[in-house]
Amino acid sequence: MRDVASAAGGAGGEAHDRVVCTGALVCAPMDTAATRDQRIAQLLIFVTPAMFTTNMVLARATADFIPPVALAELRWLGVVLLLLPFCGAELRRRRAALAREWRSLLILGSLGMGICGAGVYLAAATTTATNIGLLYSFSPIGIILLSRAMFGERLSVRQALGAALAFSGVLVIVLRGDPATLLHLRFTTGDLLILVAAMSWALYAVLLKRWPSAFSVNARLTAIAAAGVLVMLPFLAWELAVQGPPVFDTRTVAAVLTLIVVPGAGAYATYSYITKHLGPSRTGLTLYLSPIYTAVVAWLFLGEAFAAHHWIGAALVLPGLYLATHQPVPHTRPADEAR
Repeated sequence: MRDVASAAGGAGGEAHDRVVCTGALVCAPMDTAATRDQRIAQLLIFVTPAMFTTNMVLARATADFIPPVALAELRWLGVVLLLLPFCGAELRRRRAALAREWRSLLILGSLGMGICGAGVYLAAATTTATNIGLLYSFSPIGIILLSRAMFGERLSVRQALGAALAFSGVLVIVLRGDPATLLHLRFTTGDLLILVAAMSWALYAVLLKRWPSAFSVNARLTAIAAAGVLVMLPFLAWELAVQGPPVFDTRTVAAVLTLIVVPGAGAYATYSYITKHLGPSRTGLTLYLSPIYTAVVAWLFLGEAFAAHHWIGAALVLPGLYLATHQPVPHTRPADEAR
């Protein structure tokens, strides 16, 4: 028996897998750091959408008392201040990398923090939290199409089947279990803004994986968030001139702090981790859980209806998501079976 080492590269680092080969050259990967990282990423698939749901629900809950650009600016400035004590040394040490990556950081900040941040909050004034979750769930399709068009990335038959099953579950929820709803669909301005934000997120997710970075996940998130804060400053100045600043009472502070910690630092960091280890197309499929999570939370806290079609949709989305994201681990075959 002999050992063969194989290296698998990824954004932000390398992971070395050790493969055991028998005399008949039948090989199987052992439980390595790379395998462990993938398993953690698969677990986070079900946690990350719940954190993003907090953003969608709070977008609707705060629409009447916090202006959208101010809310996005406060959220991402808070994320920078929260992460900087942990990432500041790395950012200072790699100033040359910042100089090389500043253009990509500005683009990612504009897409992920600007359009996806302020856009969602602006849309929340004319749509519901449930609709935000529903329409945002179309971004996985955008991620798959962009990955295919820009980088030639393909899904396996198993993954495509899972994606189709999950998408059918989303359609059940969108159509409220009645296909005739297609004939009477009406979109508000907020709905259209959410679709723009969803496509912006799709491009952000693809570029996040495809553009290499010298930084760790959290340091890169800090730099992207800082870039987003800078990009939004002119829009914030206009909003302040027109609407004035938000009132910093207890509910405003509580909402902003929640947005900083949960869907800000938490969700974006875990999403970046999943993207690094599973790729953008498979990671994007996690957003199929958003309609389910958002509908439940909106039902609990905002009084929005939760009906039978939500349960049916969930019954389709969950197994579809499993098929699309789970990678079976090959088992070692005995040498004599290979003969």
